[in-house]
Amino acid sequence: MATGRFEREVDASFTKEEIQAIWEALGVDVDDAERSSTPRMRRRIRAQVGIAESLKTADDSTFRKADLQAIADRVGASIEP
Repeated sequence: MATGRFEREVDASFTKEEIQAIWEALGVDVDDAERSSTPRMRRRIRAQVGIAESLKTADDSTFRKADLQAIADRVGASIEP
């Protein structure tokens, strides 16, 4: 804020439960999510929707806007307010 940047009103990261909901919407076995770490779950989502070529090459960082758009497109949702 001191540098004149926009201050987010909410945290942009997802909880493990929210990522599990994304898994469910994508048709991934949610039981696997309970045993997976959040970074591994993000990698699997990226591989599942085609952001990454494979689980091995997928990034495990928090989702960016382009990632969210690809996920929304895959599940038939809109990210516009």
